[in-house]
Amino acid sequence: MTVILTNDDGIDAPGIRALLKAVNGSGILVAPSGHYSGCGHQVTTTAPIRVEKRTDQEYAIAGTPADCSRIALNYLFPDTKLVLSGINSGGNMGVDVYISGTVAAIREAAFHRVPGIAISQYKKGRIPVDWERSARWAARVVEHLANRPYEPGFYWNVNLPYVEPDAPDPEMVFCHPCTQPLPTDFRIEGDEFYYCGEYGARKRDRGSDVEICLSGKIAITYLSI
Repeated sequence: MTVILTNDDGIDAPGIRALLKAVNGSGILVAPSGHYSGCGHQVTTTAPIRVEKRTDQEYAIAGTPADCSRIALNYLFPDTKLVLSGINSGGNMGVDVYISGTVAAIREAAFHRVPGIAISQYKKGRIPVDWERSARWAARVVEHLANRPYEPGFYWNVNLPYVEPDAPDPEMVFCHPCTQPLPTDFRIEGDEFYYCGEYGARKRDRGSDVEICLSGKIAITYLSI
């Protein structure tokens, strides 16, 4: 079964390498050659997109995450059965899905009737991500979700929590996406506004993915296009 791995942090980011480890090295990387975090569902239609074949298992695309899914599914590997995106360095919960390039890659797969799972790792402050642990959790998630019956037009969004190093592995919780806005705090200097919102202090609906993930559990939401 052909499994495509992509992201928005770039093909050389540690998160996508952790995702490759989560699938025991069996995926094919078709990911941006650069950093596209926060690009949403942007696609390239007025400029060439360079495709660099590094190996039979790695393709660096000079385009957005959605571009990567388009090229992978329509040209490079049309027999793809599953697309995985991540592991993103930072959460993609609630309304983040409209901003996230990580999630956009999976939404694009859903447009093409291909199952997909986006996986993000919430970061607490400046604490470094333990990618080995994230890979272990992601492996559990993929195993749990990949063989479920597929509904066209739907896709999975998963957020891995931060827990203390000596804490047990978190449980998986199926939940709904939060509808609260992101923090909209700005520092104003003259005519210039500087965003200074604190991600971890965002509002959250009871039982939503934001509340579940920030409480130390793996938040899984089922979204539709």
